[in-house]
Amino acid sequence: MNRIDRLTAILIQLQSQKIVKAEEIAGRFEISVRTVYRDVKALMEAGVPIGSEAGTGYFIVDGYHLPPVMFSQDEASSMLLAGKLVEKMADKSVRQAYDSAMHKIKSVLNADEKDHLQMLESHIEVFPRSRYEVKKSNEFPDHFMTAIQRALAKKQVLRIDYSDTEGALTQREVEPVGIFYYSMAWHLIGWCRLRTEYRDFRADRIKTLVNTEQSFAGHSEISLKEYYQSVFRQNHDLIQVIVTFDKAALRGRPLYGSINQTDLGDRVQAEFMMDNLQTMARWLLMYGNQVEIEKPEELKSVIADLVEDLREHYAIQKVEP
Repeated sequence: MNRIDRLTAILIQLQSQKIVKAEEIAGRFEISVRTVYRDVKALMEAGVPIGSEAGTGYFIVDGYHLPPVMFSQDEASSMLLAGKLVEKMADKSVRQAYDSAMHKIKSVLNADEKDHLQMLESHIEVFPRSRYEVKKSNEFPDHFMTAIQRALAKKQVLRIDYSDTEGALTQREVEPVGIFYYSMAWHLIGWCRLRTEYRDFRADRIKTLVNTEQSFAGHSEISLKEYYQSVFRQNHDLIQVIVTFDKAALRGRPLYGSINQTDLGDRVQAEFMMDNLQTMARWLLMYGNQVEIEKPEELKSVIADLVEDLREHYAIQKVEP
């Protein structure tokens, strides 16, 4: 990226957040912090009103806005690809909001870029992994995800009617911590005032939801990662699985269900919590020798047994002469 493009990208980044640290800019563009200082100074000399606070970061003075930004073909294509995932994995309210955003993006594209997206549209598709997933997506509530996101951003208490696995309804007041997608469903993680502990609520079991607009301070607020790690420590039915994938095998596909990922260069280490090693083993089989199981050792045995069963099933019977 040349310097002019980088200066424009830095300005967009500054407009996208209230405060941006020099280290964040340096990490994004793989430049030194000293270079960041020079680039920010150049923007200020060009008339961009950038403020700074020692030890905090840079910010754009209120009231300043860039003219509409043009998207590159690659950026617009990535938005189209994300839209295919939103279509299959989000509820009606999110799909509608995303559709509106895509119309705005397309409105600033030139004719060639619009033709490019139109051509791609029919060549990208996301298929559910099973009939069960299709069924669950059809039953998904039509408005809760947007309401949950608003409450998360504003730290407001949600009142929900929640159905347990046996269909019994209870009313809960929940201080939301985050939303997480795993096991083919969205989950709301939050502090349950009824149970006085952090709980996991499957969104497809929420029958009604109301934002009370009551603010909360939080109970020693934790992150999603910390929540799932605490669940692992407390729930002995869950098994910690750590595996390392070759990036070439993943082909850029996200690792749904992982609670932690570590970039190792040409490999990715992922952590899962599973209640069924058979399911995990069958999934890992498709990666062949491009995945390494770090733990548990038992998972290696499960996969070895599956491979042996397949070998016996497809063994060619030798005919005696």
